[in-house]
Amino acid sequence: MGDILFRSTVHAERLCFTQEPQAVVRFPGTGRRESTSHSDRTHLPDSVTPGQEYQDVTVAYYFATRLTREPEAGRSGDDDTDG
Repeated sequence: MGDILFRSTVHAERLCFTQEPQAVVRFPGTGRRESTSHSDRTHLPDSVTPGQEYQDVTVAYYFATRLTREPEAGRSGDDDTDG
């Protein structure tokens, strides 16, 4: 799937959060679309504990999106509609 595909992998020998992260995924723009995203984590739980040190962490993140129809005439590109 996707007109736009993105993949990124990061690795850390040590990782410690001072507070619980609040991540948001948005696909702004106009037009209806199909979008998906997910991450694969090694040695890092979905919900981290602030102050705990995690070692040998790898996170692979993926997203894909594609338009399913053309944007409406006269619409600006700041719509956060997803799907």
